[in-house]
Amino acid sequence: MDVTAILDPLNDAQRDAVTVPAAPCLVLAGAGSGKTRVLVHRISWLLSVEGVTPYGVLAVTFTNKAAHEMRSRIEQMLERPLGGMWVGTFHGLAHRLLRAHWQEAGLPQTFQILDADDQFRFIKRLMRGMEIDEARWPPRQVQWFINHYKDEGVRSAHLERTGDHYQDRMIDIYEAYEQACNRAGLVDFAELLLRALELVRDNESVQQHYHQRFSHVLVDEFQDTNAIQYAWIRLLAGESGNVFVVGDDDQSIYGWRGARIENIQRFSKDYSAARTIRLEQNYRSTGTILTAANALIAHNTGRLGKDLWTAGDEGELIRMYAAYNEQDEASFVLERIREWVEQGNLRAETAILYRSNAQSRVFEEKLMGMGMPYRVYGGLRFFERAEIKDALAYLRLIQNHQDDAAFERIVNVPARGIGDRSLTVIRSLARERSLSMWDACLVALDEKPLAARALNALSAFQSLIRSIAQQIEGLPLYEQVEHMLDGSGLLELHRRDKSEKAESRLENLQELISAARAYEPGEDEVEMSPLDAFLAHAALEAGENQADEWEDCVQLMTMHSAKGLEFPLVFMCGLEEGLFPHQRSIEDQDRLEEERRLCYVGMTRAMQQLYMTYAESRRLHGTEKLSFASRFIKELPLEQIDEVRPVGLTQRNASLSSPAWQDDEPAGFSLGDRVMHGKFGEGVVMNYEGQGSHARVQVHFEYEGSKWLVLAYANLERL
Repeated sequence: MDVTAILDPLNDAQRDAVTVPAAPCLVLAGAGSGKTRVLVHRISWLLSVEGVTPYGVLAVTFTNKAAHEMRSRIEQMLERPLGGMWVGTFHGLAHRLLRAHWQEAGLPQTFQILDADDQFRFIKRLMRGMEIDEARWPPRQVQWFINHYKDEGVRSAHLERTGDHYQDRMIDIYEAYEQACNRAGLVDFAELLLRALELVRDNESVQQHYHQRFSHVLVDEFQDTNAIQYAWIRLLAGESGNVFVVGDDDQSIYGWRGARIENIQRFSKDYSAARTIRLEQNYRSTGTILTAANALIAHNTGRLGKDLWTAGDEGELIRMYAAYNEQDEASFVLERIREWVEQGNLRAETAILYRSNAQSRVFEEKLMGMGMPYRVYGGLRFFERAEIKDALAYLRLIQNHQDDAAFERIVNVPARGIGDRSLTVIRSLARERSLSMWDACLVALDEKPLAARALNALSAFQSLIRSIAQQIEGLPLYEQVEHMLDGSGLLELHRRDKSEKAESRLENLQELISAARAYEPGEDEVEMSPLDAFLAHAALEAGENQADEWEDCVQLMTMHSAKGLEFPLVFMCGLEEGLFPHQRSIEDQDRLEEERRLCYVGMTRAMQQLYMTYAESRRLHGTEKLSFASRFIKELPLEQIDEVRPVGLTQRNASLSSPAWQDDEPAGFSLGDRVMHGKFGEGVVMNYEGQGSHARVQVHFEYEGSKWLVLAYANLERL
């Protein structure tokens, strides 16, 4: 391939990244700076110029969509298919490793994947069998406990029992859960990564094989990696491997689900010879938006540092609207969208961003009232829908009778007279004799600990599963799915249902047949049966692809959901203290900085025009409260702001037309400072106004809530 075709479309910094000599490299890629282009061109450079074979490249992304796009663009650029190159998500590649080395990993060849919902149901049933009080040990909390420690690489056997009854019981459940999963051949999402890490770490021959194979390891969205993902990359690449990571510490917004910003901050320490390249030219937003975003994020500490810039226009000022309440806020936003559409623009070019899902309700009501189509981005997705999960559970149990999670999900769906008492007896048998639920049923049919009616129902269920398995053997995949849906009674169940959702559920089940018909196994799945490959695909894809096509419509989403997207017109709504930044984050400096990064992400979604709104009062979760403008508003440069409603605002509501909006902080106190008050105890400075003897600060106290105090009389002690 002609080298100029790889380099010509790139700017100087992108070329430096693409052509960097083989060695560890960190590419700090700002929002809209072309990181995907750099990864695609880097791999193309390695294959066409450096002589690296596709077999020697491992590229890790965070979504299957990104992985497919990357492979497609590389093949298009090189004008040839790329057999042998591993491109995929962490979970997808870990799954590939475990399928290839199932014996070394201590797994059955037919192991099945538990998605998050199936895992929750499995834990819930396990706890019921252990007779554990769900009020004291909520299953959701148990699920978080297990996944948290797995993400940290910690097994139940590694946890120390301290005598704390609550903690020790959590360890008991974790231990029982591990045993139950091992017995049934089940692997949850966290287990995929942990088991893959242990496989490479504890098997010298496996480790050496992949060290020799992968001469180049590339990682996208590196700032979103957790502890075990980074450890896994280091193991596969080796201490001196050619690791090429692309990320942006200013867009690290997933700390709540285990992502560690420290990974990108310490990369250069772990790889002392690593080179850092900054991509700062932005191809998305106007100069005004970038200037404001740079000023905002500069308030965070410990940044690796970069300033976004554009060769394009400065663009229009950021428009700030102080609404009277949430109804006024929604009316203002939707009127601006109506004007946008009347000017000949698309509704799909507009996005309404908010911090909390609950904020969408008012916008949805008004959009429906206007007859304007909209879509809540990130709603319930195809493979996550209950009727689809029921169907997949049937297929999983047909393939693997030892799959307890699938067994319990559909043993009485449709209802066949197998109640809680019967399942309690079966669970007890399974636990006492270390059997799967399926095998425990066989024991029960032999020993008859249940009434004849219950035993007949269990026997009929097992006969049904065996019968379907026999009928579908050797059929094309889509016919296997079709026969299962008919034979299981799932289609008839929803045909009999006369509720308004029944028709939609039937359509979804029919769509599952279409999905099976269209499914083509990947190169890592060719040695699996088509049904096993499809089930793995469904579990790994759950939550990534929208099932329905949608028309030109307004996009509603949380700011977390907006990451990676861009829109010509963006509205960031609800910029109020306690809402954004969120109340939970105000007293924790690390979490407050993550909230600021989230605001930065929201701002840099806008291409042409950005609106930011806040309300003087807001009814949320059934309670109406007076609101105060977010500290993030105060951190924006005044010259980049156009205040839409400059009248009727008080200093307390942070009027943008008032010089107090950006006054110096009073008496040495800063936002986020911890202080001590003689009566109210410890608190955190949330807001301030005024100067001198009239200066006031808003302090959030742990037990007394938020209070405005006059500094001259408060006698606050800075901690």
